[in-house]
Amino acid sequence: MTGFIWNLFSFILALGILVFIHEYGHYWVAKKNGIKVLKFAVGFGKPIYTWRNKSGTDFVVGIIPLGGYVRMLDERIDEVLPQDKLTAFNNKTVLERIAVIAAGPMANFIFAIVVLFAVFMMGGKAVKPVVGKVDESSIAANSGVMANDVILSIDGQETSSWESANFALIEQVGKESFDLIVERNNDQTNLLVKANGWGIEDGQVLKGLGIQPYRPTPLLTLALIAEGSPAQVGGLLVHDKLLSINGIALSGWQEATEIIASNAEKAMTVIIDRNGQNLTLSITPENRPTKDGFSQGYLGVAPDVENWPKGYVFDVQYGIFPALKKSVEQTWLFISLTFQMVGKLVTGDIGLNNLSGPISIAQGAGQSAESGLVNFLKFLALISINLGVVNLLPLPVLDGGHLMYFIIELIRGKPVSERVQEMGFKIGAFILMMIMGIAIINDFGRL
Repeated sequence: MTGFIWNLFSFILALGILVFIHEYGHYWVAKKNGIKVLKFAVGFGKPIYTWRNKSGTDFVVGIIPLGGYVRMLDERIDEVLPQDKLTAFNNKTVLERIAVIAAGPMANFIFAIVVLFAVFMMGGKAVKPVVGKVDESSIAANSGVMANDVILSIDGQETSSWESANFALIEQVGKESFDLIVERNNDQTNLLVKANGWGIEDGQVLKGLGIQPYRPTPLLTLALIAEGSPAQVGGLLVHDKLLSINGIALSGWQEATEIIASNAEKAMTVIIDRNGQNLTLSITPENRPTKDGFSQGYLGVAPDVENWPKGYVFDVQYGIFPALKKSVEQTWLFISLTFQMVGKLVTGDIGLNNLSGPISIAQGAGQSAESGLVNFLKFLALISINLGVVNLLPLPVLDGGHLMYFIIELIRGKPVSERVQEMGFKIGAFILMMIMGIAIINDFGRL
């Protein structure tokens, strides 16, 4: 329950900030163009806070934090007094209306630049892209990728960290092949990855290729005991070392987890080393469901791990001007990748099972907030860019749909008929609801 509340709080905080930024973009440009704004709302449903400024704009916070809107004076909807006609949205030029609508997504992109600038100034850790394991008969294995390879570049893009490697790989989805340069035994090796039919699995590009990043080996010494877990009830303590289970001497953590998983609700005889003394405990794992519909034993422990090899984890920090340059480049990269991902969803290069909805976003918000300010800010920047890109899609219920109508008006010299706009709105709403439905179904499938 604590985790759920934390995720919910982080989700509301993140979405509230991003929706406010988006709507403020519309609001600010509308005011600059002399348009009267009637309402600025963050959230839907029953208002929990309302305030009116001197200009007569009502600022409202709704109880359902899933969006927002800016309502402007418009003769097509409101009764407009003669003296207010020039402040109505519909009486502004096409270019002014385009500016107002485009300002929301642009505000999200500018916000991402500012946030990433702060992230690059604060600095953080990066992980060297070293291959830990290659799945048998996978695309990577068939292309010659081996364990301990260091990925130097993907399709000509340098990859100094797993983060940059992942972004470079996303761009390759849908291609029949791409070039990969790795460092192997201090020599460079050029590989051609034949990726025909390759797609993203469970939201991970590496999994689709059959690559597992290097991670320090888990030890048999316990680093964490969950509160109220079978491990705690059975008497295990942090720093205990597992020696054997049911008479089987343990060779590693993987073997221990397999034995625990296969002994749900069965008493196990566990021998441990505690401060140099061997102790025998009887512990019964809980039976817990897995994501694939099965169940397995759960003990409630986490292992200590080996230290990272020297040079595998390194600090990344930038000065003012390099940080500004990097933040603009990264934002542009994210925008480009997001549009590419949308295109690949349409072409089928990426399955609809990769769509994520509010539950996944809430989990991501909670996890990033738990892992520190830098990661939460990165999450904010990424979701802000996604929000901006999605709103630019040419669906009439979104900013992109309105922009599409205004561009047509600019070309034709007259607005799109209200009948066509209304029909487009209904079609757009149906498509959007269908996409949201798929995303929410996917969210529940990942729980």
